[in-house]
Amino acid sequence: MSVSLVGTVVKPIHPDGRKFIAAFAIATVILWFIWTPLGLLGLVLTIWCYYFFRDPVRTVPMDEGLIVSPADGIVSLVEPAVPPAELGLGPDPLTRVSVFMSVFDCHVNRAPVAGEVTAVAYRPGKFLSADLDKASEDNERNGIVLTMADGTRLGVVQIAGLVARRILCEVDRGVRLDRGDRFGLIRFGSRLDVYLPDGTAPRVAVGQKMTSGESIIAVFGDDRPAIARVE
Repeated sequence: MSVSLVGTVVKPIHPDGRKFIAAFAIATVILWFIWTPLGLLGLVLTIWCYYFFRDPVRTVPMDEGLIVSPADGIVSLVEPAVPPAELGLGPDPLTRVSVFMSVFDCHVNRAPVAGEVTAVAYRPGKFLSADLDKASEDNERNGIVLTMADGTRLGVVQIAGLVARRILCEVDRGVRLDRGDRFGLIRFGSRLDVYLPDGTAPRVAVGQKMTSGESIIAVFGDDRPAIARVE
């Protein structure tokens, strides 16, 4: 019982978060000596910072034909849209599923499908609120293309938001990812866009809660019951 409780409360931390948690903790100690209420506020913010950079274990569905969410958060858009030109996915609209991450969601990003990273493209831009439609075009972003074994390509775009000022992409071209593998992080509120392969119908609706690496956003091929693996 105690081990289960500890595992529920204490989560692994993404390495990028350690310096931020340390900075918050040091500031908290200083504030505590200045005025106790400030120290308490600093403690709350330190706990939030730890929670923000959590990197929990996820159970990844492994059945053929599944496309999983690359991010925790809420589905904010499901609509046809032309992929960013730098991804090389063509000029025709594809179904775009957007997942908005608040500052309380886990921000570790995971691969929606298994495949080889065949493109990585960064583009500077604005920092509009990530839940706006035009954020896909105007905001700072980093996109990757995953090419599956049969040659099918899928685009995933990390988009900075109003508070987010740093996109981390931890993979390069030529890297092979399994479905649910970690590939990046966006700091402090943002959004992920998934451009589904042509002819793939989404299985989600606006307002639906997503869990990265677990929640199914679309299916192509057959739709047998999902088999899960723990990572």
